[in-house]
Amino acid sequence: MTAFGKLIRTTAFRLTLVYLLLFALFAASLLGYFAWNTRRMITEQISTTVTAEISEMTDIYTRGGLRWTVGAIESRALRPGANLYLITTATGQMIAGNVGSLAPGVMGSSGWSETFYRRLDDTSDHNHRALVYVTQLSSGFRLLIGRDLEERRRLIGIVAKAAQWSVLVVVVLGIGGGIFVARRVLYRIDAMTGTTRRIMDGDLSGRLPVGRSGDELDRLAENLNAMLERIEALMTSLKEVSDNIAHDLKTPLTRLRNRAEEALAKSRSEDEYRGALERTIEESDGLIRTFNALLMIARAESGQARGDMVEFDAADVAGGIHELYEPLAEDNEMTLRVKAAAAPVHGNRELISQALANLVENAIKYGKPAAVPLDTAAAASRREILIEARREGGQVLLSVTDHGEGIPEAERKHAVERFVRLEASRTLPGSGLGLSLASAVATLHGGELRLGDARPGLVATLVLPAGTGLSAKLAAPTQDVPQKAA
Repeated sequence: MTAFGKLIRTTAFRLTLVYLLLFALFAASLLGYFAWNTRRMITEQISTTVTAEISEMTDIYTRGGLRWTVGAIESRALRPGANLYLITTATGQMIAGNVGSLAPGVMGSSGWSETFYRRLDDTSDHNHRALVYVTQLSSGFRLLIGRDLEERRRLIGIVAKAAQWSVLVVVVLGIGGGIFVARRVLYRIDAMTGTTRRIMDGDLSGRLPVGRSGDELDRLAENLNAMLERIEALMTSLKEVSDNIAHDLKTPLTRLRNRAEEALAKSRSEDEYRGALERTIEESDGLIRTFNALLMIARAESGQARGDMVEFDAADVAGGIHELYEPLAEDNEMTLRVKAAAAPVHGNRELISQALANLVENAIKYGKPAAVPLDTAAAASRREILIEARREGGQVLLSVTDHGEGIPEAERKHAVERFVRLEASRTLPGSGLGLSLASAVATLHGGELRLGDARPGLVATLVLPAGTGLSAKLAAPTQDVPQKAA
């Protein structure tokens, strides 16, 4: 298809033609109304003038008779640009006036009429057109007074010619404007089409061009670019997950296989077989937990969990997590304490509870101070883990504070990535997905996961937008559950 063919097939060009047609019709209608109104006003002006003269001549005839009337007509007929005057007998014989000939029957009927005429001093063969009024005087005489319509015809002709040129100029400018607009739109559409083809070929980094006008195409391009960035992030995340699964789950699966193979090759007693099966089940449970965490992260990042969001009090979640993990903390010679105030949140309670549980599990595993003797007074406070829920303005903060070694500031951004374990020795169980899940849940709710310094230790905080539905119902008492000795 040629460039011109593509141009005239664009929606912009077609819309321009339709608009041009409507505008031309509108302009022609406006000029037509102007011409009609002008013609009507000129006719009314002529009628008023002729009516006044008819009345005047009738009065002269009444007061002076035929002789005075003939004198007045001959006097007015000699004026430059004079009207048409004619007085005849009852049989139609001319007595006085400046009219040489009329259309047949005009003098025989009284009232208004448009007629062709010729003046007495006109030697050409061209007939003129006039608006005349004929009245019958007493004694059978008939009087005609009229006005030439050449001025009206000439004015209407000027208006008609101006209308033709105006419509022609409008059409030419409209077509030119349509081509200009269509070419601009076609250029941008072609650029977008080229980018989308490159994206379909696998280059997800391509983005649609955005101009500076901020028009509807720019807004569409911005929204599509945001969608492409989201798709690219999801595809990158999917690739990272696939790579991480291939690298990090290969080891436990290999260990699981080797353990089963070793049990078949070396175990001789029922207890040895039972022990091998128990270790296999324990390893399988770890794998299942890892897959569940991955599925939960994927569910949070894809936004599927938004349909399960309700209004609830984050203080209740903090209390439930404290009650659930307090025995585990005691087994690890640590103290778990909760401090919670009314904090309404609109979100997925299951995911937020799981994210807070992950932060508590991390604090129990990595938050124990290593260099402080257990029997000192300082050790008692440093073995404490604090779960805190509070509201600050339009945000709800769910934080877990421990007094372990913490995370260096330079590694905090890296710590929320999947399968990242900052413990170099990897002697403690874990998959490296706890902080990743907490970060994904916070992002799902429009918040974030903040990792800070507890001096010493780590404070991990889920920052979530505060809900509004429960605000009026919730009071603001602070719960401070007494701690138990570790």
